[in-house]
Amino acid sequence: MVTVLDTTPRPRHPEKAHRPDSEVRRKPGWIRVRAPASPVYEETRRIVRDNGLVTVCEEAGCPNIGECWSKRHATMMIMGDTCTRACAFCNVRTGLPGPLDPGEPDKVADAVARLGLEHVVITSVDRDDLADGGAGHFVATIAAIRARAPATTIEVLTPDFLRKPGALEQVAAAKPDVFNHNLETVPSNYLTVRPGARYFHSVRLLQRVKELDPAMFTKSGIMVGLGETRNEVVQLMDDLRTADVDFLTIGQYLQPTRKHHPVMGFVTPDEFKSYETIAYAKGFLLVSSSPLTRSSHHAGEDFARLRAARQARLAAA
Repeated sequence: MVTVLDTTPRPRHPEKAHRPDSEVRRKPGWIRVRAPASPVYEETRRIVRDNGLVTVCEEAGCPNIGECWSKRHATMMIMGDTCTRACAFCNVRTGLPGPLDPGEPDKVADAVARLGLEHVVITSVDRDDLADGGAGHFVATIAAIRARAPATTIEVLTPDFLRKPGALEQVAAAKPDVFNHNLETVPSNYLTVRPGARYFHSVRLLQRVKELDPAMFTKSGIMVGLGETRNEVVQLMDDLRTADVDFLTIGQYLQPTRKHHPVMGFVTPDEFKSYETIAYAKGFLLVSSSPLTRSSHHAGEDFARLRAARQARLAAA
C-alpha cells in the first residue's frame, strides 16, 4: 500500500487569494506597542505550547499580545484554528475545520490552572459545520475549568450560532460569568465586512442571553475605521442598550494583510474618548474605547470594574 502525503502549502485565506491588493496604511503615532520580550511572556507561550492550545492572541495577530502574555493573560480559542466564515477583517485561517478534540476542554483547564488565571476568556472559530455550532464544546470547557480552577471567573466570546437552534441556550445554561458576542461593525458594513453574519441576529442573541439570565453580564465590541459614520456608531449603541448589554468595547481596525479589508480611516484618541462619553450616557455599565482596545484586553481588570459598577448602580437605585 502506498501512502500519499499532501505537502502542498495551503493558503491561510483561500477566499481572499484573488482579491486585488489594497494599500496597508501607515499607522499614526498613537498606535504603538512594544515587542514581546519578558520571561513571563516566554513562560506563557510555553504553557500554551505544552497543552497544544490555540490562542486568538496569535491567530488574529492581536497587537496586545506582548502586554497580555507578560501578565499571564491569554485568550483561549477552542475548536481548532480554522474558521468556516470568511470575514473580510479577520486574520484567522479559513477553510474546512478538522474534528473536535475531545481532550481540549481538559487541556484548556490545565493551562488556566498552571497560569493561575483569576479570569479567563474562552473564544472560538465559527463552526458552521457542527450541528450545535460548537455550543457543547463551550459547555464542556466551562465545566472543565470550574472543576480544575473553581476560583477562576469565565468569560465566553461566542460565535453567533446562526441557524443552530438551542445552541445559545446550552452555553447560557452553563452560566459563564460574562457572555460576550461581538457585533464587529455597523449594519451597513455587514455585506462587505461580515458577510456570513446577520446584524440583528447578533443583537437578538445578546438580548436572549438577558432573557434567560438577567443577572449574567453581557458584552459586545466593534471596530472603527471600516468606513462607518459617527451616527451609525451611536445607533449601534442604542441597539445594544435595547438588548440590555452591559459592556461595550470599541477599538481601531488594523488591516492584517493587503488582501484584507482596507483601513478607511484612523480614529483619533479624542474621538474614542467622545464615543466613551456617549456610551456611558446611554447607560452602559462599562465602556472601553481606545485605539488598542480589543475585546479581551484587560478582561480580568474590566470584570472587576463591571461588578463594581453594577453594585454602585444598585446601591444608588
